[in-house]
Amino acid sequence: MMRSDFSAALAAIGGPGGLLRSSEPLSLSPVASLAASFLEDATDLLVMHRDFPAALEKCEKGCQSLMGESQNGDPNSSEELKCSLCIVGIQALAEMDRWRDVLPWILQFYQDPDCWPPKILELCILLHSKVEEPQVMLEIGSDWLHSSMNQHLPSYGLLVQLYLFHVLLPLGHFAEAEVLVQGCKALSEEQHIEMHESIEEKRHQWLRQEEECLIPEAPPDVAWKQQFGWVSQKMLTVLAQLSRVLGSLAGQLCSIPYKKTLLAAFMLCLIVVRLDPASPTALPFIYRLLQLFHQARLAVFSSHFRPPIQD
Repeated sequence: MMRSDFSAALAAIGGPGGLLRSSEPLSLSPVASLAASFLEDATDLLVMHRDFPAALEKCEKGCQSLMGESQNGDPNSSEELKCSLCIVGIQALAEMDRWRDVLPWILQFYQDPDCWPPKILELCILLHSKVEEPQVMLEIGSDWLHSSMNQHLPSYGLLVQLYLFHVLLPLGHFAEAEVLVQGCKALSEEQHIEMHESIEEKRHQWLRQEEECLIPEAPPDVAWKQQFGWVSQKMLTVLAQLSRVLGSLAGQLCSIPYKKTLLAAFMLCLIVVRLDPASPTALPFIYRLLQLFHQARLAVFSSHFRPPIQD
């Protein structure tokens, strides 16, 4: 997980700078004051020193110190402190690329996902969307949004949109998306129209991708022919023309009488080597040359071209 990616998600819910600090003039119990001190230390370690393991440890200590404080002290301040500590802890885990540990870590302090603060649910949806694992939030998000105690919250409409665009649509759950949008009273009429259009657009994209996957791929030899067909056709044309030219030349050579060809070759050899046929010294060479021509004739021409043997 890149820090810049996750920082954008954290900034959307206020960021560490907007978290509750112990220096703020609030009336806190001793336990809450201790938790606020842990929160301030964890925020400094996260932002200033970038010591993520130490920041996570401070968050855990702060949340553990608040266990049972909701019954003994001010529940609102305790819940706000615990939410802020969890937000810092989530970012510390993400910075260490331990995003898979986020949900188990949160469930230590919020056993029931229906009771999660909206900021934590929002951050978890954005986090798992960034790492392309939206299915992790499918059940948790659905349970939270269908809980009647959450539907009156001011941020409910925003969470419906986040859950729709970052979880349902990427997973192709279009029917569930339609039901969620139709039953959401926190959305305006314009938002309903925009979200229905987004669902239909995403549905068409999904269907096109499925159709492309169903089209069989061409075999390798067919693909090769399609790619290089024009080259092979051109080569075949050239080879055919060359074959016709060579055949014509061979026919012309074969049409020349053998004796005339042999005599012409014999005279050419005499001219090249400059021999006098009447000279006695030239007779062995001429005799050898005639033997070579005779052997060449027997090797070149097949048996059906040879003269018949007479008894």
